[in-house]
Amino acid sequence: MEWLRKVGRLPRRLYDWTLHWAETPYAVPALAILAFAESSFFPVPPDVLLIVLALAASKRAFWFATVCAVASVLGGLAGYGIGYFVWQGVDQFFFSYVFSEEAFRKVAALYQDNAFWTVFTAGFTPIPFKVFTITGGVCQVDLPTFLLASAIGRSMRFFAVAALFFFFGPPIKRFIDKYFNLLAVVFTVLLIGGFVVIKYVL
Repeated sequence: MEWLRKVGRLPRRLYDWTLHWAETPYAVPALAILAFAESSFFPVPPDVLLIVLALAASKRAFWFATVCAVASVLGGLAGYGIGYFVWQGVDQFFFSYVFSEEAFRKVAALYQDNAFWTVFTAGFTPIPFKVFTITGGVCQVDLPTFLLASAIGRSMRFFAVAALFFFFGPPIKRFIDKYFNLLAVVFTVLLIGGFVVIKYVL
């Protein structure tokens, strides 16, 4: 199992380093920036940083979730703006690096059925939200409906994470500390799988 220990060393140092930033003035802005970017163009979800910060300061978990939700909805609005105003000039960039054209077409078809539930489901689940925000702008989904569904879906997702760590933080932290190397490997595999899903499946 020596290879497992080697794989886990760098993520472990990064994990400890991130925990130490949770009580600094920079943690919340970093979380807000990540949540905003993920909703419009960035591939990594903010849940990762939200979880680490909630572990380090469980009493502030709901504040972290609030920041995450607000920034994510604003990022979703930015994604909507990309689709609504400048899509024709940037579509090939997004199809090449962010999500597939097939994913775009599938989401556009979903909007024909029920825009509210489409946005809500994307906001609450691990489905890449940026595909839905940008496509929503291209399809000119009703903006109040889009914002309401985004706010509810994103809030429910991030506050569920916050509640878990607020009420059960210490036992979860002990579990992560004990099995960190294995969890780091599993997370890396899932993250790579997520990129594959974003580009070729969804």
